[in-house]
Amino acid sequence: MSDDPPPPDATASSGAVGVIGLELRGDEPPSRKQIYSWALWDWATQPFNTVILTFIFTALYLTTDRFLPASLQGLAEDDPAREAGIADLTSGLGLGSTIAGLAILLVAPVLGQRADAAGRQKLWLGIGTGALVLCTAGLWFVEPSPSLFWLGVALISAASVFGEIAAVNSNAMLIGIATPRTVGRISGLGWGFGYLGGILALVIVVVFSVFDWFGISEEGGLPFRIIALGCALWTVVFSIPIFLNVPEPSLGRPERRVGFFASYGLLVKDVIGLYRNPVTRPTFWFLLASAVFRDGLGGVFAFGAVIAAAVFGFGFLDLVFFGIAANLIAGVSTIIAGRFDDRFGPKRVIVWSLTAMVAAGLAVFLLTDAGKTVFWIGGLILCAFVGPAQSAARSFLARVTPAGREGEIFGLYATTGRAASWMASGAWSLFILLTGRTAFGILGIVLVLLAGLLLLLPLRERRPGGALRTR
Repeated sequence: MSDDPPPPDATASSGAVGVIGLELRGDEPPSRKQIYSWALWDWATQPFNTVILTFIFTALYLTTDRFLPASLQGLAEDDPAREAGIADLTSGLGLGSTIAGLAILLVAPVLGQRADAAGRQKLWLGIGTGALVLCTAGLWFVEPSPSLFWLGVALISAASVFGEIAAVNSNAMLIGIATPRTVGRISGLGWGFGYLGGILALVIVVVFSVFDWFGISEEGGLPFRIIALGCALWTVVFSIPIFLNVPEPSLGRPERRVGFFASYGLLVKDVIGLYRNPVTRPTFWFLLASAVFRDGLGGVFAFGAVIAAAVFGFGFLDLVFFGIAANLIAGVSTIIAGRFDDRFGPKRVIVWSLTAMVAAGLAVFLLTDAGKTVFWIGGLILCAFVGPAQSAARSFLARVTPAGREGEIFGLYATTGRAASWMASGAWSLFILLTGRTAFGILGIVLVLLAGLLLLLPLRERRPGGALRTR
């Protein structure tokens, strides 16, 4: 079967994102103002992921004894009843993440399709970003009380959903400013700005902590609630440039305007078409494998700090310094791995990365009684391979995408990622519920990474002048 581009109406009948003009832009370079304005959105929203979701608010506040019943707060740290209470909190956080992942699966494809059809990516970017800000600011009301724990989980989970909706449209807006020769460079700039923004936000938290919060009382969890307000304000200030300076990626595609439920039907047809076509079947299998292991990669960052605090006893400064080191290592390793990607191929980079992460995760689990050093070593090894695996996954998909269907396939890449976004959090919660110990949540994340690795192994990547096939 020919792998020529499909006729114009082929992608129009799909619920996935169609080609929206990257190849049609030519080589006219975008302005620096547009590039940096777009990249600043990652900088603007990263503190939610780094400070709220990963290293500070959830790990050092929401899943600590501040939210346990009074009868458990005075018990020793190794008391089984207290350990079970902390496990309930960490599994509750995982449950919230699972529900958020399922919500993203249900709404992201439809909202993305509608924004693409109407040419209103900036509107939906604004809605998603604004809701993210409101949810983050709402954490101010989460005072240390068992009755407010689920409010905190609900706000963080909702913020995750709205952040993903905004991210889909931010990615779409990249097409409006990039050219075929600059899209990787500009995308990487946004990725780098995200890491830098997360690091700077953590450094600011360290400064405030070293100076004892400049006299602010720690009663009622006030420092953590102020951090939430600070993250919300950060997002508002640094997200303004993208709305002022970055254009819509297209004027819309009216032929793709369909009803809410019809979007799902078209999306299913598109996935079935990928599988049935021998040319695109390897792409189908990679979408499946990458959806699984990418969710495992997300689980490393989502629950890594909770593991550090709840299992290895990391304190405030321990966790902040670990977060800074983790982001630095992830950023540097991703840049270095790009050279190995070009030399050895993206599949090898992904396989090496996932194998190293599975080994490091098992080591961290088996050596939980050996102290903090184990997590410093094992945790940083995990972080060192997250970025390379994510970057090489995008490179791999570019190599197996049929000509003329780039937008459609990368749209499915985002959609399948959302479809599997419940797996790591679900495995995390299940293992903790079955054992009553937070440490066993590590095995849940490792299992998802291993499943993704096993799904990837049968695939062979495309080589110049050769076809990609499955073994």
